[in-house]
Amino acid sequence: MRSRAESILRNSDYRRVLENIASLTGIQMVQYLLPLITFPYLTRVLGPGNYGKVAFAVAFITYFNLITDYGFNLSATREISINRDDTKKVSRIYSSVMVTKTLLMLLTFTAMLTIVLSVDMFRSDLPLYIYTYGIVLGSVLFPVWLFQGFERMRYISILRILSSLIYTGLIFIVVRGPMDYLYVPLLNSLGFIAVGIYSQRIVKREFNVRFLRPSPADIREQLVDGWHLFISTLAISLYTTSNRFILGLLAGNVTVGYYAVAEDITRALLGLTSPISQAIYPYFSRIQEEDRERARSELKKMLIIMGALTFGLSVLMVPLAPFIIGVLAGQGYAESIPLLQILVFIIFAVEVNNILGTQGLLSFGYKKDFTRMVLYGGLIHIVLFLALVILMGSVGAAIAVVATEIIICIIGYTLLKMRGVL
Repeated sequence: MRSRAESILRNSDYRRVLENIASLTGIQMVQYLLPLITFPYLTRVLGPGNYGKVAFAVAFITYFNLITDYGFNLSATREISINRDDTKKVSRIYSSVMVTKTLLMLLTFTAMLTIVLSVDMFRSDLPLYIYTYGIVLGSVLFPVWLFQGFERMRYISILRILSSLIYTGLIFIVVRGPMDYLYVPLLNSLGFIAVGIYSQRIVKREFNVRFLRPSPADIREQLVDGWHLFISTLAISLYTTSNRFILGLLAGNVTVGYYAVAEDITRALLGLTSPISQAIYPYFSRIQEEDRERARSELKKMLIIMGALTFGLSVLMVPLAPFIIGVLAGQGYAESIPLLQILVFIIFAVEVNNILGTQGLLSFGYKKDFTRMVLYGGLIHIVLFLALVILMGSVGAAIAVVATEIIICIIGYTLLKMRGVL
């Protein structure tokens, strides 16, 4: 009887994970199909210079978004997943995380204004950075971590699709020429904020979560619990967000425009596989508490399956790069072709890293090892990126990105072997 009950429970777990994967895959497909409608329009209307300027602003503001998120999308997700049957505990977690994120948002907005007003190259585009900062407000309002912790991904799907529809529809109406580039981040931010506000209604209606005024101890607990993940997230930004930012500082907006086109297409392809990692994380967090051997076995299977799938996809994209760039960005972006042919291999490397890092090290409780892995990777990347950009320009930047992700794969695999997980 016990064996049959365990089998039923396990099948139920698999079914929930598959439903979450389907929900997140649906949202990712819509999220990346809709931009495929606006992407060719924006690259042609704005041109490489203004397209690069918007991409640079997003990279800059992403630093502040990372600080505001503080790793809660992983730490709070895990806490909600473990305590989701305790409504009072969930309400305490929700309230303390929301208040902490709001305080961090106020601090980062002040820091952003100080930097922009103090540096000449930023000051002339003050409205651009303020409009782009709306993404941070939308992120604070939208508790993705709560929906993931409850493994109710369809809400994320519906709301993000709604945000994308708002943005896509308005782009064609409002953006008519190169000087309308300011409307791109403004419309994007408005979509995020509208969805964030509506998500709060769902939290109260569907999850019976109440706001409980958090104590300083509650806030401190959240900050301590998320510290290693926060440092890890900042370290990850050294080899993700920092690429466009550093390239913009060294090579200018036009070069960033060419690079951003290749990277945006790559990230769109990556978005088709990332729902699997997002959906499986709360599942792995829970089953490693219940059955560590089962978690180890399924981690190995996932590593083999995702590794083979994403490597095949990366190889397939190389000969298709000229066609993809020509259709999506136009003939004026020929310099993006070799960049895309290199960057597509991060589809393979990033997904393997997600399994080794998020599903492996984090789910099994090795936060310090995860921090060490991405911190080493980030430091290696900065040195490699600067050297290769100086020597080879944007091509060197693409090579550095892929090389760093592969190095991190090796570090993550080695750490899991040392801990006896693999």
